[in-house]
Amino acid sequence: MQRIPGSEVTNSATWSAADAGDLTGRVALVTGANSGIGYETTRVLSDHGAHVIMACRNREKAARARDKLESQLDRSSLELLDLDLSDLASVRAAAERVVSQHARLDLLINNAGVMGTPYGQTVDGYEQQMATNHLGHFALTGLLLDRLVTTERSRIVTVSSHMHRVGRIRPDDIATTKPRNSWIQYSTTKLANLLFVAELSRRLEAGGFRTWALAAHPGWTRSNLAGTGASSSKSRVRRRLSRVAGANLGQAAAGGALPVLCAATSLHVRNGQYIGPGGAFGMFGPPRVARPSRRARDTETAARLWAASEELTGVRYSVPAGV
Repeated sequence: MQRIPGSEVTNSATWSAADAGDLTGRVALVTGANSGIGYETTRVLSDHGAHVIMACRNREKAARARDKLESQLDRSSLELLDLDLSDLASVRAAAERVVSQHARLDLLINNAGVMGTPYGQTVDGYEQQMATNHLGHFALTGLLLDRLVTTERSRIVTVSSHMHRVGRIRPDDIATTKPRNSWIQYSTTKLANLLFVAELSRRLEAGGFRTWALAAHPGWTRSNLAGTGASSSKSRVRRRLSRVAGANLGQAAAGGALPVLCAATSLHVRNGQYIGPGGAFGMFGPPRVARPSRRARDTETAARLWAASEELTGVRYSVPAGV
């Protein structure tokens, strides 16, 4: 397993945002950067000197988030990028802009997502949650991979969830043409995130690349993710209940962002790892190495998902199959 010189696997109980280090000269892209975990990740990366590309679906909300960050930080270098992960044409356009305007890409944070939305299909004909949470990020990563692998020690961090444990992959229907329970579907997209990272990390290592792929989960965190994009009365109720529960029990978005930041910047992680909160049940606390479910470690399913994702997105990766 490839390692950064001097690095070791650690379950440190003391890692904090202050440990992100000097990121001056680094370029990072964060999807869903205008709110929640994406916003907090952007804030810390920018505060530590990185130029951050804020890739967001709603430009108005992205601009407000950028302006707020610029007013709060002593230094910031922020750029807006229009990106609708549920629309593959938008993903391609965003990737083309990044490649044309940036000679390097040090960090790709696949953070954006929707959760618990009613069944609906995207313009490409795929189920909304799978398209946004997995297929869009799969395509974006593949389209930016050449820029990433030519940037020394770059990292790709994909945000998953504890809920991946109840997900069920249907390799013959990744696009989810048949409706299913919206929460099982969300969990399945988070399982897909972990299988994607597992296969990508194997392929990067097999190809001898110095780019690492890791996953992270935020534990129980207050955010506006629940019910994002939903319009039905049932979804509005779910969203309100999720917010009430989060307000009472969940940690702040800044805490939820710590595993993501640790995976992106720490010298004490390695390729293929899954980072999450180290407190009770992995819900709260400083980041540590977490263990994904047995399904998330199934190499055969990961390979089948990869092949199906390439077929559905039309994006072929320039890395060999994992071993």
